[in-house]
Amino acid sequence: MKSGNQITAEALKAQGIEYVFGIVGHPVIELSLTMQAVGIQYLGFRNEQAACYAAQAYGYLTRKPAIVLCVSGPGMLHVIGGLANAQVNCWPVIVIGGSCSQDHEGIGGFQEWPQVEAAKPYCKYAARPPSAVLIPLHVEKAVRLSTYGRPGAAYLDFPATILNQSVDEEKILKVAVCPPPPLIFPDRQLVQQAASLLMRARKPLLIVGKGAAYSRAENEVRNLVYSTNIPFLPMPMGKGVVPDTDERCVSSARTYALQQSDVIVLLGARLNWMLHFGQPPRFQPDVKVIQIDLCPEELHNSVPSAVAIQSDISTAVDCLVGILKERKWAIEKSNPWWKDLVAKSSKNKALVHRMSLDVSVPLNYYAVFKEIQETIPPNSIICSEGANTMDIGKTILLNDEPRHRLDAATFGTMGVGLGFAIAAALYCKNYAPTKRVFCVEGDSAFGFSGMEIETMYRYKLPVIIIIVNNNGIGGGLDSETFRQIQSSGEPTQVTPSTILSCDTHYEKMIEMFGRKGYFCTTVQDIQHAIKACLKITDAPSLINIMINPQANRKEQKFSWLTESKL
Repeated sequence: MKSGNQITAEALKAQGIEYVFGIVGHPVIELSLTMQAVGIQYLGFRNEQAACYAAQAYGYLTRKPAIVLCVSGPGMLHVIGGLANAQVNCWPVIVIGGSCSQDHEGIGGFQEWPQVEAAKPYCKYAARPPSAVLIPLHVEKAVRLSTYGRPGAAYLDFPATILNQSVDEEKILKVAVCPPPPLIFPDRQLVQQAASLLMRARKPLLIVGKGAAYSRAENEVRNLVYSTNIPFLPMPMGKGVVPDTDERCVSSARTYALQQSDVIVLLGARLNWMLHFGQPPRFQPDVKVIQIDLCPEELHNSVPSAVAIQSDISTAVDCLVGILKERKWAIEKSNPWWKDLVAKSSKNKALVHRMSLDVSVPLNYYAVFKEIQETIPPNSIICSEGANTMDIGKTILLNDEPRHRLDAATFGTMGVGLGFAIAAALYCKNYAPTKRVFCVEGDSAFGFSGMEIETMYRYKLPVIIIIVNNNGIGGGLDSETFRQIQSSGEPTQVTPSTILSCDTHYEKMIEMFGRKGYFCTTVQDIQHAIKACLKITDAPSLINIMINPQANRKEQKFSWLTESKL
């Protein structure tokens, strides 16, 4: 005889699940212990959302789903934010929720909630096995649906009665191990059309999305860039598919490149708000789009594509490179398009460089990020969130390897940083033990999941957390102005909604573990703090950098979100 707990743990192990992230309580405590007993590693978190963020990031980094384990009712509902983020972000994750005993349903059972129905809008698959003997079937399907096609989230609901049910071992359904997702090849005729359109372009541009990073297409995409000299623009988590330091990267002329291009090759990126919906004024009204995406439903979204190819990025780009090499097509460096891009990039880089040289106290963002970039080890994994912290940071903190940048992404979710960093640290522990993880946070973003520092400490994960502290959401106040405002009346009526407490010493949180935190106000402080933290290899570190509360990014030609005009 076997219990539902044993069947579930063994089914997960058989499908190759390595990690479970969660918070336990009734009715999943025994399930967590059984998972560990069969060889699955368990990490307990302080908040279910953070656990789900960590699990999905680990899925992105490995292409294998991790599990989120949560209790019934409120525990499962806390996970929904993470489920939605994984679904929008297209990252694989599986949530297992304990739930109310079936014989208590409908009569006010403990933490009773319609959990499968609650999860369905945020998942590719949500189900409750009707019997313990069918658990392996549903586990395999959750693994398959979370990774096949466009990756996403799956939810499995386990009432206490199912987990505690004992069944004859011979009756348990035998299920094969889910094979890796199939590789989708492109229609060669469409690739021929794409090549012809690209060769006719006067101002071609390659946009590299996180879909290219997830699909492990870096070798093929680099081959395309290196063999054709096509300028490329990486999306935030497409950074490193081709090195940011490559001379063909035109991130410093992003607005100009988007606005002037006549043919765009879109690799695993979506024409959503992050690319201004492909609409004027950020794009030419008659721009031609060559779209390559794994998901057919994504083709022609926002604007019709001139050539739309459903395929894995790697196979389609490999085919495109072969055709372009046969036709001997490449962009000469003397091309006027290249000259314009270089001139615009140089002008913008010079402006950013001048801003970064201003090291007067209180510091600005550019001086802070320049010092971080020059001090951290090459090819560190950078997790980042916060408004200006993330947006400005991605322009200065460079990535030369794929999947080395994790941020708020498509859903724009704040609170993901520490969970993502935990996943990245586990990934490094298993696959790149000398690599370091930096979690660069705005002070507001840090507040969402700051207690996960304790999780990092408990599991000996050497994440270096850097808080860029401007006393607010987007921007704050200096301490004197803050005191004046608060003394002028009832704080709830006079304190602006974007303001946080001034000069908060977040670094003292690390003292809970007998460790030293670092409070920085100068670039010399930053350099010293990072070098000291790099010596710590068995625990998290925390650096709190005070900057000018009114520090901002350089002037933008357009607002951060251009309306679609639809």
